[in-house]
Amino acid sequence: MEPSPLTQQARPETFQPKVLALYRTLFEEADDVADSEGFWREFFLLRPSTAQLRRLLANLSADAILRLQAQTQCLFARAVAEISGGVAPRDEHALETVTVFLVVVLSKKFASPSSDIINLIAGLDRVDSVLMTFVALLDQIIRRGRSVDLRGKAVDAALAMASGAYQTSLLSYFTHRDLFPSIMKASTTASLYLHDVDDPARVLPAFVLLGLLANYNKFEFQNPYRLRLEDFVNETVVRRIVGAVGSICASARDKYVEVQDDSPEEWSLAGTLSYLGLGGWGSSKSSKKAAGRAVDDEAADALFAQLPSHEAAILLATYDFACANQLFCFNLISMAGATPSSSSSSSSSTHAGPPPFASYLSLTSYLFNHAHRGSRTGSYAYLNLLVLRIMLDDGTLCQQLCRREPGSALAVRLCRQRPPFLPLVKGGRVPATIILDLVIDGINHNLRRRLDVDLYLLALRILHRLVSFLSRSRIRLAYHYSQLWRSLLSLTRFLARFAPDLRARPATRSLTQQLLTLIVFCLSHGEHFLPDPSAHDDLFYKIVELGSDVLLKLRDSYALPSTRRGTRHRDALHTLLAVCTHYTALLQSSQARRATGAVPGPMPGVAIGNGNGNGHGDGDDRPSAPASFRSAREVAAVIVAQSHEALLSLSASASASASASAAAAAATHPRPTSNGDDDDDDDDDDDSSNNGLADDDLNAVIDPGGEGDGDRGRTDGLRNGDGGRGPGQGAQQQAARFRSRKAYREADEKPTLKRIARVVVVDDVRALLLLSIMATATATSVAWAGAW
Repeated sequence: MEPSPLTQQARPETFQPKVLALYRTLFEEADDVADSEGFWREFFLLRPSTAQLRRLLANLSADAILRLQAQTQCLFARAVAEISGGVAPRDEHALETVTVFLVVVLSKKFASPSSDIINLIAGLDRVDSVLMTFVALLDQIIRRGRSVDLRGKAVDAALAMASGAYQTSLLSYFTHRDLFPSIMKASTTASLYLHDVDDPARVLPAFVLLGLLANYNKFEFQNPYRLRLEDFVNETVVRRIVGAVGSICASARDKYVEVQDDSPEEWSLAGTLSYLGLGGWGSSKSSKKAAGRAVDDEAADALFAQLPSHEAAILLATYDFACANQLFCFNLISMAGATPSSSSSSSSSTHAGPPPFASYLSLTSYLFNHAHRGSRTGSYAYLNLLVLRIMLDDGTLCQQLCRREPGSALAVRLCRQRPPFLPLVKGGRVPATIILDLVIDGINHNLRRRLDVDLYLLALRILHRLVSFLSRSRIRLAYHYSQLWRSLLSLTRFLARFAPDLRARPATRSLTQQLLTLIVFCLSHGEHFLPDPSAHDDLFYKIVELGSDVLLKLRDSYALPSTRRGTRHRDALHTLLAVCTHYTALLQSSQARRATGAVPGPMPGVAIGNGNGNGHGDGDDRPSAPASFRSAREVAAVIVAQSHEALLSLSASASASASASAAAAAATHPRPTSNGDDDDDDDDDDDSSNNGLADDDLNAVIDPGGEGDGDRGRTDGLRNGDGGRGPGQGAQQQAARFRSRKAYREADEKPTLKRIARVVVVDDVRALLLLSIMATATATSVAWAGAW
């Protein structure tokens, strides 16, 4: 007897969504599923369970999913058809399903990525038609979608495809169909994506997508997205992007602060009692704050290793936009608010919050301080430092960074999570001094035997660019330069001490030469940018404390040339050795006179070592300099001039016979001319264009910009072949110099940028998409942006 159909069936222990059963049916290698029209209609009518689909696909290996090519091809083709239909909610469900499918499947390691991915998505015979249709549909939805949520899901699908297929040929379909107008460029015929959204969480995926597309093979062919970035002049959209970058940088920085709160504590009686072990007498509020800061070192290291958050992927797109578009850099520096207000369409309206550039510099400080924790953190720190160097390469932007007007001051929270600490400065400061602080702090906190030479070389070039501009512009900023001297000379000692470990690393020799060149530049041009003579004298004291032994060890360890004639790197080493020798002789003669009683009383001067065990003085409480040390700048100029053959007779009187002798010497040793731009500090050791220089030509030996002011500008201009106009040269020459520096910088940093782009794609973009997908699965469409 058959059971009655009205009999109550047993209640299942757990209920599950029906779509989960459809997922299992699809991936059970059932060939008849592809032909069932009812199956696919029900499949896309049900709300997708993105978490379950991701888990199911993640459990399949690359070989196992390759055996399901029929199912995966049918899934992708049916999803494209539903998206093309434009029927709600089936098109939204199809976009979500395709996004999860691409994120999980394209992240697997295939033996032949391009061909295997093509077989999974469409097959070799249909890949062109399917993918071109898919990209065209995404372009249309991003441009004219019925809602911002639908357009955001189309951006997520495009980002999943671009990140998963980044190192394959499939990304070329996005170059054949230009998505830039749909995402960024405002039009009179359509209200486009970034022109409409005002939430940083919505701007993030679109801007990251543009960064990936602009980076795709940009060194191999003329990338259309990069050309679009160069020509983009819509300031409304630019300011919206800048505001989003500032908000995301502040959010990423706050995650570092959550691990270890490094805000300085003001003095209080409770804090003093707690320090003395009498915490019970203090307030409970202060003790709770101190207890909250106490984090186990191992736990903190594990948390720091996971930072920055995946939102930091926006830094790659920020670099590309800053490298290609000066308008973006200008707005990043000058914009006063964090995000354009959603209640107003004016680009100048902002809500309360830190300026975007302040948040950007703050995140850069934390990234640079923790760059030693992994290649991912170091890559992001390198990107942000590259952006700072791009700004310093441009004279107009550099002038903005050095402005001392009240409206241009920034209050930036710099990282103070590890000693040694720089002096704490409260209130707003000139942005250039903040850049000096974060670079110095990064140099101090990343010294290790496995030194990141590229990162340090970039940091020194930033310092060289900045002090060179201050010297040429005669800008004297209030700054603790003693900390700069201490960091540079500490790095010099480090390179000398650990030379056996560092010598085999590539570019270490260039790093050493750049360091010596920077020190000599500050030594000879300090009177042009230092606020007072004591800061300049302090540098001389520290160089004498360093001693010639360290410099000689550097020369021998890294095979640095020590001849007088040659490039500015050789002249820098010879100058420092001459300074140490000169002042050491002065000290020895002074000590001899005191021993014989010729000079009563001790001579205030240089103390070689201060007994604190760190190998250099503190630079804070030295005695006043004697008269011989007050003329240190003139002595240094004489020493450097004596290193060239044209000035072997500085003591000759200014008579007609001396002039005739100088003319004869000039005729005997003609000065070689240079047709190139003395652009950067990256000359190789075979450059010998500085032979036979006069005393004013010391500026060209160590001035990386090849510019000058007054007579020195005319001398450098003649050497560079620009007619001797110095700082008064025309806009065309400045633009040509900026383009040449830009081209040289990109060629020099090409391998590093390729590696950084791969790190961003693998580590952050896919994780960012998965976070977005999970947020969509757990929230309604109204709260989607807030869940992100």
